[in-house]
Amino acid sequence: MEELRVRDIMQTDVVTTGPDTTVEELADLLAEHKVSGVPVVDGANRVIGVVSEADVIMQDADLHFPHYVQLLESIIYLESIRKFEQRYRKAFGTKVADIMSSHIPMVSQNDDLALIIEKFSQSESHRLIVVDGQGKAVGLISDSDVVARVQPAKRRGVLDALRNIGKPPPGRET
Repeated sequence: MEELRVRDIMQTDVVTTGPDTTVEELADLLAEHKVSGVPVVDGANRVIGVVSEADVIMQDADLHFPHYVQLLESIIYLESIRKFEQRYRKAFGTKVADIMSSHIPMVSQNDDLALIIEKFSQSESHRLIVVDGQGKAVGLISDSDVVARVQPAKRRGVLDALRNIGKPPPGRET
């Protein structure tokens, strides 16, 4: 039997947005299509980012200046200033370009099941953007798409792998 490929499992109805879309228009788009996130594409339909409901929700989050301690005449920040700058940008952004993430969880439509599972294990996302050779969005694949298509005998291992996303491998816990 031939190995399952992304193209065999992916959803091909992809909702996208552009970087100049307003945050308000994005919220309407997500609600209208009942999706939690969408790829951000440029004028040539190449994926340049990803934006989600969480990015929109950041608009309403309380923004706190990072905690710091003052030692003599120096200030030592206890949190990353870069993370504060990212939260600030997302909290006050008006366009998708202001709030999107440029860390894009992507796979090729020709990738096999093993690589898909590896990509899910390296990403905090439960959805991967499928691109063609030119980097254009051609589909989406979710962890539930993978589980639904895997043979029952393999399902247990796939489910275990997906449940352990973000956890250290056994024996390497800290």
